[in-house]
Amino acid sequence: MVDVAMTPAMRRPEKVYSVKRTADTRLLILAPLAMIVTELVLGWLRGSYLTPGATSAGAARAAFSFDATSLLTGATLVAFFMGHLQPVNWLRDNLFSTVGNSVMTLVGLIIMYGLVAGLFDFAVLHATWQGSDGEACRPNTGACWPMVEAKFAQFMYGRYPTEYRWRVDLTYLLAVLGLVPLMIPRVPFKLQNAIFMFGIFPILAFFLLVGGVPGLPHVATEYWGGLLVTLVVASVGITASFPLGVILALGRRSRMPLARWASVGLIEFVRGVPLITVLFMSSVMLPLFLPPGWSIDKLLRALVGVALFAAAYMAETIRGGLQAIPRGQFEAADAIGLNYRQKMSMIVLPQALKLVIPGIVNSFIGLFKDTSLVLIIGLFDLLGIVQQNNTDQKWLAPTNAMTGYLFAGFIFWIFCFGMSRYSAFVERNLADTEKR
Repeated sequence: MVDVAMTPAMRRPEKVYSVKRTADTRLLILAPLAMIVTELVLGWLRGSYLTPGATSAGAARAAFSFDATSLLTGATLVAFFMGHLQPVNWLRDNLFSTVGNSVMTLVGLIIMYGLVAGLFDFAVLHATWQGSDGEACRPNTGACWPMVEAKFAQFMYGRYPTEYRWRVDLTYLLAVLGLVPLMIPRVPFKLQNAIFMFGIFPILAFFLLVGGVPGLPHVATEYWGGLLVTLVVASVGITASFPLGVILALGRRSRMPLARWASVGLIEFVRGVPLITVLFMSSVMLPLFLPPGWSIDKLLRALVGVALFAAAYMAETIRGGLQAIPRGQFEAADAIGLNYRQKMSMIVLPQALKLVIPGIVNSFIGLFKDTSLVLIIGLFDLLGIVQQNNTDQKWLAPTNAMTGYLFAGFIFWIFCFGMSRYSAFVERNLADTEKR
């Protein structure tokens, strides 16, 4: 028998992959930063900041101009940083291994630089940072951040009464205190946290936001708006669509004809129409079928429509995971005497849900972004409040609309990127658990 000496890379393939992934992330972060710093430094060396009589804004505009020299210098800086973070041959092996890869790397750097430079130019260099009305923002071509500062409370709460906004803040605080320990694997008392988040917190949040009990005056949902409406619609839709999606997926695979036909009919009907149609029907047509004098809150109608719409897509995602489970798993569960509920809850569903984590989170992210469509039925979410403030005469300026959309986009990106990264964390944690 011949013994083959194993190299470190053969013994620790996971470590090599981790190093490569870390290098990818650092390159994406360092590349645009190196380009921006290079532009500013070269602009200063050209004398842009030393020109007599030049204003700071004019000097900044003169300094921040793209040319091949700054691009080459920035690329050199990136290569220098990467040489200290990882072996220098990483660049050759991953970015410049062939002529085609080298061309694509340079094109990607140029595109990345153009996007980051344009955003930095609009949001920082040419932006207006102080002012009390739109007059201060009209001379400049960048973002009007005083408008965001003046409208920030409205973006967050809508027309929720100022004296009761502490109730919204307390709801956010309770949500964070209950959700964070539930999301961290090593924090104990998972059962207690789950009972609080899915049993107690919804009741507390309802009475805090709506009121109508002693000490908490009633606040009608017509006064809700901004990020509050976005988070309420998204959180209720996500929380309700997941169990409904599981039920519909199991119903579609059921051997009971009635359950299967009902599940298929609901899924195909909801998936066959856009979300705007579902919201419009829930807001306009549903009251026509109610007895005279009956009325359902507009926000509640939107929540039901969004939850049903998301549940239909969630059901198909989960059904894909169920179909991926080998037939032997079902037969093994039957062989040891498990009934249907035990087989699904203990054997099949845990494996199926693990397989479709990316698809589930993708549905959650899509649902979070689709909350902006509630504007069609008169609910002003974050994007709706931003659009409404574009017509404010006090803050009329050429860049106010773009500034508001940039702010709203950044808020949406924070939540969506957070869900994406947590999904990747859960996948890695489950993979490590399997290896152990």
